[in-house]
Amino acid sequence: MVIPAAIRERAGLGPGAEVEITEDEVGIRLQRVATGPRLVKIGRRTVARPTAPAGERPRIDIAAVVEGERSRWP
Repeated sequence: MVIPAAIRERAGLGPGAEVEITEDEVGIRLQRVATGPRLVKIGRRTVARPTAPAGERPRIDIAAVVEGERSRWP
């Protein structure tokens, strides 16, 4: 299967990237499998550190996520 370069770049698919293939009522869905964080002890705390390089991590607007969660609850 060939995925156009522009789509691969937007999806963050590089050489060797893992994808999950599922089928639903609309058709076939490809979803990138993200590697989980690595747990590291810092003092008495356990902290999650990303395993993906900084350039491959998705950019997330944390303030928007928090605001979206706040507006979900009365």
